[in-house]
Amino acid sequence: MSEEPKKKPQFTHLHLHTEYSLLDGANKIKALAQKVKEQGMTSVAMTDHGNMFGTIDFYNTMKKEGIKPIIGMEAYVQNQEDLGDKSIRQRFHLCLYAKNEAGYKNLMYLSSRGTCSKRTVKG
Repeated sequence: MSEEPKKKPQFTHLHLHTEYSLLDGANKIKALAQKVKEQGMTSVAMTDHGNMFGTIDFYNTMKKEGIKPIIGMEAYVQNQEDLGDKSIRQRFHLCLYAKNEAGYKNLMYLSSRGTCSKRTVKG
């Protein structure tokens, strides 16, 4: 009785920041594509902090390398309009992903709204 060889489990990184993540991104997209390929991954997500500046570069680079790009962003959710009062303010991070073109457009809208918002953080 022969056993079938076990398949190596697939891994997809779903929370990853690129050089376009203004707060803490360090991954250069071209180097990232090579590392993802080297590790045997077939897909990877991009979830930069509050922006989608690197989306086109990420998408094109991953496609060129035969890797499925998953477009996303790490959004900020807050419980108060004014974030100045540190005793009651709360902010959370939420990873959002585009399932299709409509989802991509929704992410662009949310990213733009967040960038163009007139709200400011005091203190």
